Amino acid sequence: MLRKKTNGVARRPQRTSILSKAGDSCVDRRAFLRGSGLAIGGLAAISATGGTVTPASAQSAAATAVDTVKSVCTHCSVGCTVVAEVQNGVWIGQEPGWDSPFNLGAHCAKGASVREHAHGERRLKYPMKKEGGEWKRISWDEAINEIGDGMMKIREESGPDSVYWLGSAKHNNEQAYLFRKFAAYWGTNNVDHQARICHSTTVAGVANTWGYGAMTNSYNDIHNSQAIFIIGGNPAEAHPVSLLHVLRAKEQNNAPLIVCDPRFTRTAAHADEYVRFRPGTDVGLIWGILWHIFENGWEDKEFIRTRVWGMDQIKTEVAKWTPEEVERVTGAPGSQLRRVARTLANNRPGTVIWCMGGTQHTNGNNNTRAYCILQLALGNMGISGGGTNIFRGHDNVQGATDLGVLSHTLPGYYGLSAGAWGHWARVWGEDLDWLKGQFATIKAKDGKDKPLMNESGIPVSRWIDGVLEDPENMDQDNNVRAMVLWGHAPNSQTRMTEMKTAMEKLDMLVVVDPYPTVSAVLHDRTDGVYLLPACTQFETRGSVTASNRSLQWRDRVVEPLFESLPDEIIMAKFANKFGWADRLFRNIEMEDAETPNVESITREFNSGLWTIGYTGQSPERMKLHMANQHTFDRTTLQAVGGPADGDYYGLPWPCWGTAEMGHPGTPNLYDMSKPVAEGGLTFRARFGVERDGENLLAEGVYSVGSEIQDGYPEFTMQMLMDLGWDGDLTPEERATIDAIAGEKTNWKTDLSGGIQRVAIAHGCAPFGNAKARTVVWTFPDPIPLHREPLYTPRRDLVADYPTYEDRHAYRLPTLYASIQKNDFSKDYPLILTSGRLVEYEGGGDESRSNPWLAELQQDMFVEINPRDANDLGVRDGAQVWLEGPEGGKVKVMAMVTERVGAGVAFMPFHFGGHFQGEDQRSKYPKGADPYVLGESSNTAQTYGYDSVTQMQETKATLCKIWSA
Repeated sequence: MLRKKTNGVARRPQRTSILSKAGDSCVDRRAFLRGSGLAIGGLAAISATGGTVTPASAQSAAATAVDTVKSVCTHCSVGCTVVAEVQNGVWIGQEPGWDSPFNLGAHCAKGASVREHAHGERRLKYPMKKEGGEWKRISWDEAINEIGDGMMKIREESGPDSVYWLGSAKHNNEQAYLFRKFAAYWGTNNVDHQARICHSTTVAGVANTWGYGAMTNSYNDIHNSQAIFIIGGNPAEAHPVSLLHVLRAKEQNNAPLIVCDPRFTRTAAHADEYVRFRPGTDVGLIWGILWHIFENGWEDKEFIRTRVWGMDQIKTEVAKWTPEEVERVTGAPGSQLRRVARTLANNRPGTVIWCMGGTQHTNGNNNTRAYCILQLALGNMGISGGGTNIFRGHDNVQGATDLGVLSHTLPGYYGLSAGAWGHWARVWGEDLDWLKGQFATIKAKDGKDKPLMNESGIPVSRWIDGVLEDPENMDQDNNVRAMVLWGHAPNSQTRMTEMKTAMEKLDMLVVVDPYPTVSAVLHDRTDGVYLLPACTQFETRGSVTASNRSLQWRDRVVEPLFESLPDEIIMAKFANKFGWADRLFRNIEMEDAETPNVESITREFNSGLWTIGYTGQSPERMKLHMANQHTFDRTTLQAVGGPADGDYYGLPWPCWGTAEMGHPGTPNLYDMSKPVAEGGLTFRARFGVERDGENLLAEGVYSVGSEIQDGYPEFTMQMLMDLGWDGDLTPEERATIDAIAGEKTNWKTDLSGGIQRVAIAHGCAPFGNAKARTVVWTFPDPIPLHREPLYTPRRDLVADYPTYEDRHAYRLPTLYASIQKNDFSKDYPLILTSGRLVEYEGGGDESRSNPWLAELQQDMFVEINPRDANDLGVRDGAQVWLEGPEGGKVKVMAMVTERVGAGVAFMPFHFGGHFQGEDQRSKYPKGADPYVLGESSNTAQTYGYDSVTQMQETKATLCKIWSA
């Protein structure tokens, strides 16, 4: 099924590009390099891509030593260690981290070529602005002064919310934390990052099921799985090194691998059972599996009785999903799903893995909750080998989310309530009234003042509407007038034709990135665009959080190249310009007026992130783990002897209390087989103690060593007093607690950490011991429901499974029924979905600028089933037009393949630089255009947002295709 390259010759690109100059008929590696101006010797080429063969001479070896520096790959969330070889300040080679328990000496194509991202010739080399239609080089002082003056003018005229600060999943934890704090000091919640458009529905669904919105176990713990269920994920391409751990379970345990996906992916090629289903029908598919589990009594009844709330209501909904109905809606045969259900029931514990195939839907939060409910029914939670292993995308999308670079929360998921702001004001040592004065206040519909400090900002998925929507329909007085794209590729977002309009309407567009991104060329602006060269993560230092919640410390590999600057220094420059740098860095050590000490930033967030246990991972402990990776077990992640003895690698959060307390981290969330002090946990008591007269707390089950041998609520000072444990507090802890709110102080706001310490000393989880809930009464669909996509080809199902009524959320109106009521399926008969390639990542600007990766995939394409291709008269390799129902169209190469089923088309989303058939290479700054350009799939993608988080819908829209 998978297309194989039968020789070493890459396909000829169909359009004029840098690559086409390398040869008239085909491109081999040497011709490619010559044509790109990158001629290089064979041995040096091996060194450049991280190979183990390097040229050497005795004379040079004696003269200059080669230093090795440990860093972490800047692509996906596996967290692979990169060992850089540095000579005279130049990064000359690299090795994979053989001691790393995550990558075990392996790299994917992107990781093996990551050196090029730092030393790449296509980088932005100095600040630039567009003036009179031409790119002009400017100094950093000019850039900061011009941008700063413009922003302060906009702020004075239209308020702080008219500037949108878009952050990045590429920031390290320290930069992400500082960025969210920076936005707060500017006075806006119009701040967000990539998690909104990749896993926000995961965070919402998972956190509202059992307490925390993160991967519960680890890649390594999959070694213990007896079954592996992957839905809407393709780790073989998106997280290649993770497949080492999946295949180990498959081979070592004979664990069956079940892959559910509309497309036969490279991951599906490894499956024992491949289930093809219609895009956008995940809930129906899961309910179809659960129908067989409940029908046969295969559920874990004791687990449900003691640790789960609301399963009876789920059973009522699942009963409607007979095998016949499931097949009618999803296309998956009932007999196959019975086999899947029996396999999962007979092979426990099993793990469930999902990615963006399940999240990027208008009912994405329903999908993620359904996956969780499947695991709860099987009793696969809180157990080694079980759990929901949600593979995150960017290298620090987990950390940037945890650190609060979001429009609806502060660091640590504290929300935007008065209490949350009060907590962070205490951490920052800030005058809360001064902070309030930085934010705008509007008049609500009832005529009362509505402080925007306490209201969710516009999410990144909707920034276009923040610019274009009528302010009368918005919960802020003015449109967004300035957009700061800080480490973000805009072609990763839908509705690009409207995005072009929005970019052109802005007063100012600022791009902060090592590469120019599509932001530089999508629009037709002649002025008001600034490109600021940020460093890569290899030119600074700091911590990064892998998908399994482990924190790793990156050391700086090389000094900043060209005129690029680390993100924390750029933030400091802006803060100085705006006049509140002294406040922003009040508790942070400064190496000079514009250089915050990174370790000091770590210590500041350690002092405030009590909710999720980002408090025990001091810089010293993280660096100790990186230096002693070889001492950690490859499956349990626990150090066996050595200086970190007993710790779990990377101190996966929650790492309770202060660093001095020495908590080892939590390897598997909600695992009651370990004491809390040794990494065990219960489900979080986040939703109260009672609902509809029913108990929400755990019944008769608790962590090993717990002195409360039943369910219990979250800890407060009053609870310590009631239990008689308050005497265990030190005088200093007691004084801190009294200064905050006395007996009303809870474990989340106690800056002393005393409440956490005492609760854990008595064997209890600070956040309580509750049941997971399968019914989320605060969501639009308390029980997960199947709802047809806005652009559905199945008009016969709309009456039975309609979408939502139009809603208002995150300051903006959101359309649902008003779109779905129109039948687009006759003119646009094919389902369009999208996904990743192994060669590229994210918007692709960085990886398409890497010659080693650019050689591997030179064409943007659409996969079409042979039946559809033949009906359309389309041949493999031919150029086609693909158009979405909102009019956006792309010109791409056809790949005729049975990977997609009839009626479905697939495109990767990593391309940019072409727009609706036009090559935009000439619009890039000279020398900063990626080697490979192509159409963005999101030009043809359409409107559609999740009902809870505003996640964009990219996996289930419609299109039509015709020969170009």
